[in-house]
Amino acid sequence: MPGLVRNHEHAARLNDSEYMGMIKEVISDNGARVLADSWLAGGFASSEQCITSPDTVAGQNIRAAGPAFEQMLQAAGASIASMPSSEVYTAMQTGVLDAANTSSMSFVSFRLYEQVECLTEPGDFALWFMYEPVLISEQVWQGLTEEQQAALTEAGQAAEEYFSAEAAAIDQKMVEVYEENGIEVVRMSEDDYNAWLDIARETSYKNFAENVPNGQAIIDAALAVE
Repeated sequence: MPGLVRNHEHAARLNDSEYMGMIKEVISDNGARVLADSWLAGGFASSEQCITSPDTVAGQNIRAAGPAFEQMLQAAGASIASMPSSEVYTAMQTGVLDAANTSSMSFVSFRLYEQVECLTEPGDFALWFMYEPVLISEQVWQGLTEEQQAALTEAGQAAEEYFSAEAAAIDQKMVEVYEENGIEVVRMSEDDYNAWLDIARETSYKNFAENVPNGQAIIDAALAVE
């Protein structure tokens, strides 16, 4: 969901919030247990112009990271093309796409710096974050001894702390690679971020609230975390 997580520090605060408790309740209801919370950031890249405020996507043909982003971006005037991240490079190379929204790691691994002119890094006011928890089946968990459960809990905490640092390092690596290749790198300002949230509230947030059980309460709990 766009904009619910602003940056890595905000993600860490969300991990201990009522919002995450609600998310983990859904995970538990579906038979799994979270051993570690982890988050990946992402951004935008364009061959046309830097993407910051909502008006900068108008007229651009963009691949977005899922339906919620598509709804928000389309409302801002972008044209949407749906495809896997692995197809973005070719789509940009052939002119099918002007811009893409994906993870920092994908921006590097798919070498999109060869096809774009400007990168919008996550910075302090990112729109794109993906929750990547480490899970274990609750049925398997209940079959473990107390010692085994304790060992997995300890390992999960260590993994969470490790990945928290590594995720931020991935963002920095992306910036370095793009700058080394002569690509302009920008960040969204707080005003840009708030303008996007206004659009999200009327599009993707509204759709989520109307179609997901307890959806509005989940969004409100996330937005309540400063």
